[in-house]
Amino acid sequence: MSEMPFLAPGIAWFLVVTFSVLWIALGVWWGKRGRGDAEDHMLAGRNLGISLSTATLVASWATGNTTLLAPELGYTTGLWGMFSYSRASLGLVLFAPLAVRIKTLMPRARTSGDFIRLRYGRLAWTIFLLITFVYSLGFLMTQAIGAGILLEALSGFDYRLGMLIVISVSTTYTIYGGMRAVAGTDYLQALLMMTLQVLVAVLVFNRFSPAEVHASLLANHPDRLDLLLPTGLLVAWNSGIFSMGEIFHHNTWWSRVFASRSSVIFRSFIFGGLAWMAVPLVTGSIGLVALAKGIEVPQVNMVFPVVAAQLLGAWGAAVVFLIVFASLTSTLDSLLASTADLIAVDIYLQLLRPHASDAQLKQASRTIVLLLGMATVMLCWPRFDSLVAVLLFTGALVSSTIWPIACGLYWRSANRHGAIAAMISGSVVGLIGYYAIAPYCAALLSAGVSALVMATWTWWRPEQFNWRRLA
Repeated sequence: MSEMPFLAPGIAWFLVVTFSVLWIALGVWWGKRGRGDAEDHMLAGRNLGISLSTATLVASWATGNTTLLAPELGYTTGLWGMFSYSRASLGLVLFAPLAVRIKTLMPRARTSGDFIRLRYGRLAWTIFLLITFVYSLGFLMTQAIGAGILLEALSGFDYRLGMLIVISVSTTYTIYGGMRAVAGTDYLQALLMMTLQVLVAVLVFNRFSPAEVHASLLANHPDRLDLLLPTGLLVAWNSGIFSMGEIFHHNTWWSRVFASRSSVIFRSFIFGGLAWMAVPLVTGSIGLVALAKGIEVPQVNMVFPVVAAQLLGAWGAAVVFLIVFASLTSTLDSLLASTADLIAVDIYLQLLRPHASDAQLKQASRTIVLLLGMATVMLCWPRFDSLVAVLLFTGALVSSTIWPIACGLYWRSANRHGAIAAMISGSVVGLIGYYAIAPYCAALLSAGVSALVMATWTWWRPEQFNWRRLA
């Protein structure tokens, strides 16, 4: 970077080393508290209570995208940019009743792939896994990109060095501790993020009151306050649909269902969604402050760290560093663990080694975590300038799975061929919309086409599924 970093190298290294050692030590310690078998490694003994269950949902969903992308949307699209990202909380809230249904129908299942395979057959399962793997790699990439951007913007570290540090830390304690390490560190990371974000917002708006920010935007950027702005409305609806696709299909959230006690599942998803909603509202408002004050940023995805550091000084940069470092590690560990478990159970155990021992399955999961971390580093080695482009591409794919999953959980007559056609047609139309119209409409088009195909095919050829097959 040509700009001077906001943190002195000594302070930056102190924060990196201190919190890297802390997360790894806690992850290893929590991992040692389990039974040591594969199921305990993957699902923490299926005994997470309300506090850990809610905290791991908030921490896993409060991603580097939330901290970096929400301010970017607020800065570029205004008020709707801030509100639209908060609609991603709908995914957690609307998944709550589905989570209860999943736990009831599949009390001993391990992955989201188990449901698709048993409900719709192996062809649908194969398509679902392809969508999941593309999404997982895309999501891992956004977190790695965010890690590089963070350390470069705040400390002057090379982009690749920051990426390597954050991925290495998350990979290390996830390998050793599994789900127990992920849930335990998520609990502390969620508390750290929420507390520090509120602190930053209070201090920023203490210097520039909301009335002052509003007056400046009204005078210089009135279009950014327009709640009927077509782009803003499109972004808002796309965010809500996209979040449903991400959460409904991905094993990160299914693994939380299987790992939590039945009595806490519904409440943890509701509480987690409502608590998470505050995160993009707080960070997105920083983007509005930057716009109102005319603060220049070298890249739009650096709005939050640059603005907080400029307005609050070096210690403000340190606070932002901790927020984003916690959000990145808390999301990376969840993605690594859940994706590795999906591959270990659905590919390694189901297809390659159906007679693998418990110890071999656990070792396979650990090895896959390492390989995923290495793959993410290689994919992100060339620098990307925007998190939005990488993230929204996957929306066209994951949104096509919403209705096959929802219908498959509640609708006995849901047709397996309809589910296959819905995922394929939704993904294709969504990708066409992404390139031909606008990235923000990809998820909407995908979900709409998928719903139409799923409903029409099931009406035309209803099936009668035996729910006991899922048990």
